[in-house]
Amino acid sequence: MRTYLVQVCALLAKDLQIEFRTRDTLTAILIFALLVLVTFNFALDIRPEIADAVGPGILWIAVVFTGPVGIGRTFSEERDRGTLELLVSSPVDRSAIFLSKVASSMAIMVAAQGLLVPAFVGLFNVQLEPGAIVPVLLLGDLGLAAVTTLLSAMAAHTRAREVLLPVLIFPIIVPLLIAVVQATSLVLGSELARDRPWLGLLVAFDAIYLSLGVAVFEYVVEE
Repeated sequence: MRTYLVQVCALLAKDLQIEFRTRDTLTAILIFALLVLVTFNFALDIRPEIADAVGPGILWIAVVFTGPVGIGRTFSEERDRGTLELLVSSPVDRSAIFLSKVASSMAIMVAAQGLLVPAFVGLFNVQLEPGAIVPVLLLGDLGLAAVTTLLSAMAAHTRAREVLLPVLIFPIIVPLLIAVVQATSLVLGSELARDRPWLGLLVAFDAIYLSLGVAVFEYVVEE
């Protein structure tokens, strides 16, 4: 078990070192997500009294439509450079590769949201309790990272991976998207989101796709 954790941590450190040296994925996610927020803010001219109701949907649209696609590029780049094949052929448990990729993807999204959420609060004039919203953000990011990592590994073997990846991801994450939007609405005090186990749904979704990824990643990355 200790060796396994060492492998995961070493792979995670490698991915984060590469990302924060270039900041390509983080910058792309942040810029496009901010553009989505600004566009919705000016296009809809949302009044303060309805911001709590529609704001969560706008926030997670910005995250969902930029995060997975941006992170999915890392698999394509690794495959084009040949590093993915070298990593898979190395004496490392392939599920450790999956978990390290999930962790690095989640770290990138959390870093982006560190700037994105304050921008959302400022643009839409809403109040978020940090202690309440952080668990929702982390659970949502974990689910997105797990699904994106698994499907990116699958799509990396195809020629039309840039087109195929969103087609694969978005239908699968519909339950996750509903849960995070409703959970965020609950944090903002929406009555429509009350009395529903949204956090429980997020935990279940994350557990399912993390377990699935660990179980099948070895076969997904095979030619």
